Amino acid sequence: MGLTLGVVGIVLAVALVVLAVGMQIDERAGIRTSLRRVGGYEIPDTRDKELLETLGNRTIVPAVRRMGEFGRRVTPVGYLDSVRKKLQRAGQPEQTALDRFIVLQFAGVVLAPIAVFVILGVLRVDGLVGYLLAGVAATLLALGPKLSLDRQVESRVHAMRIALPEVLDLLVISVEAGLGFEQALDRVVDNVPGPLTDEFARMLGEVRAGSSRSEAMRAMESRVDVLEVRSFILAMLQADTFGVSIAKVLRTQADEMRVKRRQLAQEEAQKAPVKMLIPMVFCIFPALFVVVLGPAVFDIIDAF
Repeated sequence: MGLTLGVVGIVLAVALVVLAVGMQIDERAGIRTSLRRVGGYEIPDTRDKELLETLGNRTIVPAVRRMGEFGRRVTPVGYLDSVRKKLQRAGQPEQTALDRFIVLQFAGVVLAPIAVFVILGVLRVDGLVGYLLAGVAATLLALGPKLSLDRQVESRVHAMRIALPEVLDLLVISVEAGLGFEQALDRVVDNVPGPLTDEFARMLGEVRAGSSRSEAMRAMESRVDVLEVRSFILAMLQADTFGVSIAKVLRTQADEMRVKRRQLAQEEAQKAPVKMLIPMVFCIFPALFVVVLGPAVFDIIDAF
């Protein structure tokens, strides 16, 4: 126990030293950046120019990039493609996000057996508690990044489904007020923050960069991969193809998405009793049985 406390103390001391040094370096970098903005400040040396960057950008980011390149070489291509698609759905399409995930996944797989050895061999946690603790630690280290990414994707998809009816209502109001579709969408992006409007902003950027509206919408459909958004994009593409009024299509889609959101809420409400069953069986019922049946059991034991 004393050895464990000593190791923890050393780790905390090293972390505090690293934090203090990093804060000083970041403060100096901020001072250099401020001086650079003052009246034509020039940096005569390349080293001083590189020191303007923060400690993380100069050390951690290159290390993560190199480790990510190594991880991509040893990781199957199909797995990388699936992870890249999940990162896009989670709102992290940049390459650094993929490198960071690969590094975390690789580190978790490497640290999982080390954690088991530390718990069972160094700390000597014996019995069922030790094996259970080692299994939980290894599982969290090995599957933690994947579970976290899946959770981010699920949360972002849910936020898009919830926000879509309101966004469509604002689009209807803006289009019926006389704005074009792009101008109305730009107005909605400025006034409604969220993951859905972030994707619409990226779509508008692609249109302004030279892509057609249909190409930008199809690219957004492939990135988002949400059923309700796919239905909306399909309706808009059909309206462009057949010359249907955009305002009517938007109003119809807004009503339909509001019905789907109500159905989604009802579905979640129906799932609640099933989700409550496990904590009730393993947490609430045992305590209730002890309180209710405990005295009767002691009376029966005393009777015999």
